[in-house]
Amino acid sequence: MKFDVHSLVRTNIRLLTPYRCARDDYDRGILLDANENAIGSVPADPRDLNRYPDPHQEAFRARYAAFRGVQPANVFCGVGSDEAIDLLLRIFCRPGDDSILIAPPTYGMYKVSAAINDVDVQSIPLSRDFQLRVDDILAAVRPATKLIFLCSPNNPTGNVLHRQDIRRILLDFNGIVVVDEAYVDFSDEPSFAGELDAFENLVVLQTLSKSFGLAGIRLGLALASAEIIDYMMRVKAPYNINKLTTEVALKAMDNLDEMHRHVQLLNAERGRVADRLREIPAVGRIHPSDANFLLVEVPDALRIYREMADAGVVIRYRGDQIHCESTIRITIGTPEENDAMLTMLTEKLS
Repeated sequence: MKFDVHSLVRTNIRLLTPYRCARDDYDRGILLDANENAIGSVPADPRDLNRYPDPHQEAFRARYAAFRGVQPANVFCGVGSDEAIDLLLRIFCRPGDDSILIAPPTYGMYKVSAAINDVDVQSIPLSRDFQLRVDDILAAVRPATKLIFLCSPNNPTGNVLHRQDIRRILLDFNGIVVVDEAYVDFSDEPSFAGELDAFENLVVLQTLSKSFGLAGIRLGLALASAEIIDYMMRVKAPYNINKLTTEVALKAMDNLDEMHRHVQLLNAERGRVADRLREIPAVGRIHPSDANFLLVEVPDALRIYREMADAGVVIRYRGDQIHCESTIRITIGTPEENDAMLTMLTEKLS
């Protein structure tokens, strides 16, 4: 059966006439159409901040599409990946009726966004080795299940999900499969962006927050079929990405070699930190990671987390997540930050 994305879209969204802003039509000339302040910005700025930004982010979408090997029509820009998650829920899930499916432990915003949108959440936990239980996931699907969220590399565990498992879900689920790749550049596993042509029901989430080190500009990406992206562009706020964010993001596209160099440095540090952690007798399992963090089992993890934070080294307690009992998540910092963390952790565990 051929996949039909339009049949999954909520009727009101499918029939929606999107708001048409002034810059949809013209962006040059004597602009007296958008009630902008023609005198200029306060303080004065040469970047024409008194004018609204491009509502379609055409320049950046073209550059990012070339980077990921897709077409500009396959790229959506959002205020972090969280905006894309929220839009997908609003496009495909009827409040109070439909549901999403998640595989915990996983990124917490899927569940939060679902609650905000009054969408039910089905949970099929990962196996003990943090892989998908595909048969159980497919068996749990019901007519109301519209979206399946899969995080790979997974947060908080750090591992990639088996590619063949994700492909099987894409093939056997007649709904939208969202593969969240926030940490993909730290992994040797290729992005699912290269498989958009093979799977019309695939949405890939990415971000500039991690490998590009641009968490402060809050720019997330969704890569999907032109049909899905078109719905996202209809539903988003007219000027969701500001000029300053776009300016920095375009500069990032001019510095891809630097991004790859940073990733190499962080991955090397990840290996060094893991080796040092193995030398601490009280440290338990150090889970394999394809991200810029490590999930580590330690005794009395909650106490360790609190005492270290109070002393100025902030890690993350993850022991309240399923299959993550007595764990902390350690983001890989600079060599100096990592050494300070290792010294304090050794002291607290002694």
